[in-house]
Amino acid sequence: MSKDRVVVVTGIGATTPVGGDAASTWSALLDGRSGVRTITEDWIDSVPVKFAGLSAVDPGDVLPRPEARRLDRAEQFALIAAREAWQDAGKPEVEPTRLGVAVGSGIGGITTILAAYDVFKEKGWNRLSPFTVPMLMPNGSAGWISIEIGAQAGTHSPVSACATGAEGIAYGVQMIKDGRADVVVAGGTEAAIHPLNIGSFAAMRAMSTRNDEPARASRPFDKGRDGFVLGEGAGIVVLESEEHARARGAKIYAVAAGAGYSSDAHHIAQPEPSGAGIQSAMRRALESAGLTGADIVHVNAHATSTPAGDVVETIAIKEAVGTHPLVTSTKSMTGHLLGGAGGIESVFTILALTERIVPPTINLDDLDDGIDVDIVRAEPRKLPGGQIAAVNNSFGFGGHNVAVAFTSV
Repeated sequence: MSKDRVVVVTGIGATTPVGGDAASTWSALLDGRSGVRTITEDWIDSVPVKFAGLSAVDPGDVLPRPEARRLDRAEQFALIAAREAWQDAGKPEVEPTRLGVAVGSGIGGITTILAAYDVFKEKGWNRLSPFTVPMLMPNGSAGWISIEIGAQAGTHSPVSACATGAEGIAYGVQMIKDGRADVVVAGGTEAAIHPLNIGSFAAMRAMSTRNDEPARASRPFDKGRDGFVLGEGAGIVVLESEEHARARGAKIYAVAAGAGYSSDAHHIAQPEPSGAGIQSAMRRALESAGLTGADIVHVNAHATSTPAGDVVETIAIKEAVGTHPLVTSTKSMTGHLLGGAGGIESVFTILALTERIVPPTINLDDLDDGIDVDIVRAEPRKLPGGQIAAVNNSFGFGGHNVAVAFTSV
């Protein structure tokens, strides 16, 4: 098989804090609606942060109860988004040995682990669910998806913190380019809204504490930003060799043109201050896609609304591709889905190319100093016609950097 195989996107699926599927999510983003709201669970008084990007549609309202009970919440989100993407792609007929999965989670079944340990302590081992291990293991989402669609070419679960979803998509692209598969279901998922996680991130001083106005708490690039907002959900795409997609007459959203990786090797949680690793990942993505910085018209930035990360990323974008692309951070509306972020934001990048429009960064009242790129603010902005390209950036604790490049069709 030639590594020059063209990889296309034929299906998309998402469940997020602003919508229960890809269409409703996209509509909310274009309207500039926030999905961040106050948490009403009885444990909320135990933590200093009282809000999150809670899913717009609870997975328990979508899945049959018997199925939902044997899945961790992250797995529930993953299956819902994967089913939407698979249906959207037309349920492609493909030999099982030519069908793969690459879906990961940054944290995995953390709520299952914590709840199961409480049961163990209070009631004993024989009261644990027999599904506890499949629910808590980080590869559970990929495993359930592969079982459902019969994928036998390989099922993979990258774990690279907040770069996980993008790395899943990048890995899926490579599976097809390497000739290991003709179709791959790829992306990321996360469900980590729990007092332990919120308390732990708060102890790092990483989260916003804007409890009095949660919908305005996630404010990437703004001088007043004070940390990220935790979100939950999943974003999944169906990747396919162009040859296979054309042969079956599939709808094609975009070309998944290439991906680039790097690692900062600097700090377990802080970005490398020069942005060199981000630049490297973006440049490698362009090189693998056969693109130059001049070809890029849009960047969906990782920008999480943390004081340290946002400006560094804009400096890296300027150095890697220039100041001309329209840059946005959709985390201003969804919050930060951790391992699911690269999945949903790849979906958003694909839709921006398809619809020729970029959602705004909301809550950006006072642009921080040192930002010299074109941030989309207040209202969506149109992209040009013709052949265009965009990049989705994703970075994670541990110094993981992943950039995925897409082009229009």
